[in-house]
Amino acid sequence: MSADQIRALVMQMDTRISKDEENAWDQLRPLGIAVVPFLAEAYPKMKKWQGRVSCVFHSNRYAKTSEAAYKLGVAALQDRATLVRYRACGLLAYSLRKSAIPHLKKLLCHADEKTAEDARAAIDAIKHKNHHFFMDRDHSEKTFWRVNPADTELEL
Repeated sequence: MSADQIRALVMQMDTRISKDEENAWDQLRPLGIAVVPFLAEAYPKMKKWQGRVSCVFHSNRYAKTSEAAYKLGVAALQDRATLVRYRACGLLAYSLRKSAIPHLKKLLCHADEKTAEDARAAIDAIKHKNHHFFMDRDHSEKTFWRVNPADTELEL
């Protein structure tokens, strides 16, 4: 698949119709980590929040290994849509990169309390080196977030 074909498929994900997004993603999924730079490139061009959510969501599994995914997560923290910011916080939590903490701290006083809570949870996960804490916010160890097949229930 050529770079132009990949770009066209990625832009097809900028839709409110979930079936259309899924059809495009089904063709992009086999590219694996190679699709992430295309998702990051398309993100600022997407007009619909659903398309921007898709870019971040599909980059999440590569947050630990892809610089483009990490940078997309940082950029998406400033999105106008709450769900995009949530996905960005999750991506950064999954990355477990300490360098994400200053970016996340900027959201702690966000007008949207949900966004502030998501940023707090991401910071907590990073500080504890356990991405599961983004979902398991009270550290019950009963909730796990399996992003990749290699993720274990206990990260520590």
